[in-house]
Amino acid sequence: MQSSTDRMLTRIKSIYLFMSKEGRTVTTQELVDEFGTTQRTIQRDLNVLEYNNLVHSPSRGKWIAKRKKTQVS
Repeated sequence: MQSSTDRMLTRIKSIYLFMSKEGRTVTTQELVDEFGTTQRTIQRDLNVLEYNNLVHSPSRGKWIAKRKKTQVS
C-alpha cells in the first residue's frame, strides 16, 4: 500500500504530465474531472507545482504548464 505522500507525489506528477501533454491552458475544474478528486486537493497540488516553477496561472482558475526540460522518475 502506498503512503499518502507517495500517492500525492504520483498525482502531482500525473497532473503535470497531463498539463504538458495538453499544451494549453486547463481549468481547475478540468483537472478535478480528469483526476476524480476534490477542487481543494487539485489546488494544493497546483500550488506545489507553482512553487516549483512548473506551472503558472494566467488568470484565476486557469493553469498552464511551463515549457521546461524536466526529468520524471
